[in-house]
Amino acid sequence: MAELRPSGAPGPTAPAPGPTAPPAFASLFPPGLHAIYGECRRLYPDQPNPLQVTAIVKYWLGGPDPLDYVSMYRNVGSPSANIPEHWHYISFGLSDLYGDNRVHEFTGTDGPSGFGFELTFRLKRETGESAPPTWPAELMQGLARYVFQSENTFCSGDHVSWHSPLDNSESRIQHMLLTEDPQMQPVQTPFGVVTFLQIVGVCTEELHSAQQWNGQGILELLRTVPIAGGPWLITDMRRGETIFEIDPHLQERVDKGIETDGSNLSGVSAKCAWDDLSRPPEDDEDSRSICIGTQPRRLSGKDTEQIRETLRRGLEINSKPVLPPINPQRQNGLAHDRAPSRKDSLESDSSTAIIPHELIRTRQLESVHLKFNQESGALIPLCLRGRLLHGRHFTYKSITGDMAITFVSTGVEGAFATEEHPYAAHGPWLQILLTEEFVEKMLEDLEDLTSPEERLSPHPASLATLVLAETVPQQRERRGRQPGRVGLVCLQPQPQFKLPKEYSWPEKKLKVSILPDVVFDSPLH
Repeated sequence: MAELRPSGAPGPTAPAPGPTAPPAFASLFPPGLHAIYGECRRLYPDQPNPLQVTAIVKYWLGGPDPLDYVSMYRNVGSPSANIPEHWHYISFGLSDLYGDNRVHEFTGTDGPSGFGFELTFRLKRETGESAPPTWPAELMQGLARYVFQSENTFCSGDHVSWHSPLDNSESRIQHMLLTEDPQMQPVQTPFGVVTFLQIVGVCTEELHSAQQWNGQGILELLRTVPIAGGPWLITDMRRGETIFEIDPHLQERVDKGIETDGSNLSGVSAKCAWDDLSRPPEDDEDSRSICIGTQPRRLSGKDTEQIRETLRRGLEINSKPVLPPINPQRQNGLAHDRAPSRKDSLESDSSTAIIPHELIRTRQLESVHLKFNQESGALIPLCLRGRLLHGRHFTYKSITGDMAITFVSTGVEGAFATEEHPYAAHGPWLQILLTEEFVEKMLEDLEDLTSPEERLSPHPASLATLVLAETVPQQRERRGRQPGRVGLVCLQPQPQFKLPKEYSWPEKKLKVSILPDVVFDSPLH
């Protein structure tokens, strides 16, 4: 529950004044909040008290909304640069506003503050509109709930499938990409650095192109089409055409990019599971993948960190395909005093501090059975064609259980699956190494996954809405979290297939099943 009020309204929840306020007055307000307000006042000096959507019961008091505030500013744009007038929404709460561990663990001033970012959104102002619509604030709260629940952060170029008009209208704008806000500069707060990620509304066709190619490429195309976003990527909910309908030549650029670069999508959160067919069902010892019963094995914190690092790999188009290295001599997880930034985790030695110590017990499997729901199954061709055929890897991280499946190609370094032993498990984490020849064979056999006649009409209740609508615990113990450790969370589209679908390659001892969602909601897979 939230309420709308001017940000300068009196009361105990009134936000901080701008940097010109008397020091004694400013000191009454949380330092992190005050620092972000300073950046807002720099950009909007004539709007010291913007309208604000405020959480009535704060998250740290048991409320459902992680964002304490969402401020809404009127931006005049720049007509000469094809930048229309619009509403600018800015969140407060994903970063550390208070510095007293009530929400985020304070890890020092050099690293990220809280999750390291706040969300923004730019919505085209309609003619005659005197006040900003408030629905974007709830949209931002939904994304924030996902971040707090999963402890996965967003990065520029990420995409989120929503499968419903963002404003609950009949609009074609039903999904989101994320990018750096073009005006908001990173802020150094007393509790770390805060950057600003802007939500950009896109059509289904644009989302699919971002999945098949990469989000940054589609964002650049959107910037070239004024009606579709323009230089500042302003969302127009009344846009009725995709960029490919507006300019058909843009599809050629995407097709060429897919052929040249492959897909930049290195992993998804999805409903999936796997079974070791080479062991009897009653044998749940020695790192069995999926346990039968109510007490499934859990990924260790170190395993989880490595899988998250695996998901991060591949965000940079030119990065070498490599799984995070393991240093068995280190015994205490991350050894750095500060939480690594995304740049650190990709380019420095910080990833060597991730130690799944059970890795020495990695098992080689003879036969495996992979299980996916329809939305994750629809991405298998993307995984194979857009990732493995380009020498990369792709990870499915389960949202319903503590397990993961990583497909790797022969060109990926650091994998514990090998050509001699292509199926290998470390606890509930399965790696599958596929040769190029086998990938081509699988693509032929899985062609009907994306055949139109095999699909039923889309269903609006996607994984995105399912995940984002989950109940947020009123209180949580989050002391062990490393802020900013995850760079990719992608919630995928939901094509509807005639289920179940079974695929089998007996000579490779591999079976794949596409199953209804209800299978993954049960403790028995």
